[in-house]
Amino acid sequence: MAKREFTYHGKKLEELKSMGLNKFMELMPSKERRKLKRGFNESEKILIENLKSKDRVKTHCRDIVIIPDMIGKTIGIFNGKTFEEIIITPEMLGHRLGEFSITRKKLAHSAPGIGATKSSASASVK
Repeated sequence: MAKREFTYHGKKLEELKSMGLNKFMELMPSKERRKLKRGFNESEKILIENLKSKDRVKTHCRDIVIIPDMIGKTIGIFNGKTFEEIIITPEMLGHRLGEFSITRKKLAHSAPGIGATKSSASASVK
């Protein structure tokens, strides 16, 4: 079975990396296109500059859109408590960083303790 080559809206990865941000914006959904059209804020600009010089970066910017320049980099995304290390793959293009670092964890309850219910009040304690 032959491995399929990655494409994003009909463009190969090499084409995406070589095209400018304005051309890439035309391929994206409207919400992400509007975000990129407004431009990056200061913290997002710093993140992109750091990604050019380093392969591993930590950030609190959860709402930045993943662009082709970020592919192959490792980004530590803050989830409110810790930084989750995420390797950016081509399939993540057009999504936001926060989508890959979940802020809530599943709550799992254990069995009720003694005295927690009426039936457990009459149970013998041994």
